[in-house]
Amino acid sequence: RHERPGRARPRRRQGGPVILRAAAAVFVKDLKTEWRTRVALNALLLFAFSVLILVGYAVGPTRLALEDRPIVNSVLLWIVLFFSAMTGLSRAFVNEEETGTASALRLSAPPAAVFLGKLLGNLALLGIVMALVVPLFLAFGAIGLASASTFIAAIVAKTAAKGALFAVLATPLLLPPLVAAVTGTRVAATEPELAAGLDAVRLLFAFDGIMITASFLLFDAVWRE
Repeated sequence: RHERPGRARPRRRQGGPVILRAAAAVFVKDLKTEWRTRVALNALLLFAFSVLILVGYAVGPTRLALEDRPIVNSVLLWIVLFFSAMTGLSRAFVNEEETGTASALRLSAPPAAVFLGKLLGNLALLGIVMALVVPLFLAFGAIGLASASTFIAAIVAKTAAKGALFAVLATPLLLPPLVAAVTGTRVAATEPELAAGLDAVRLLFAFDGIMITASFLLFDAVWRE
């Protein structure tokens, strides 16, 4: 069927499958890049294990009262995860700016796909650390840390003081999930009933949903600037 001359052809909208395929491509690219350099992964693991060794030496099981161990261990656990995230997850967009591939990424993938791919990459890195440091109970906390860190990393990627600014901007956003995660971890270690930790789980679930939704809505403006 011939089109009428002078009539513009309507542009196709980018559907969910297209964005998911592009996000998967960004995710795979980041995994391959990280596998070649291992910069972020080494930073995350080195910091996590260093702090764990120091904490284990300074706060041994015999130096804490039995009733205090769940609270102290919950706080120390999330301190390790928080500062591990501050150490390595900012590389998600900083690496693109430093290597000059950010412009090509802007042209080859829609903003939603870029954010989702980077989020999955950061979540994978933090998941590796969690798998070696903590049990699977902490999944919601990791999603909150990864989603907020991914969005803040995109904001600070073009600034001069990338590392310092990343921690300054990320800390206020990450305080609510950190408090909920510490509370949930403590409850899980001390309370036998599952219902005791539902409030912390609800807060983490709400934060994750709000953070990921807001990031998707605002990421286009941040990424195109």
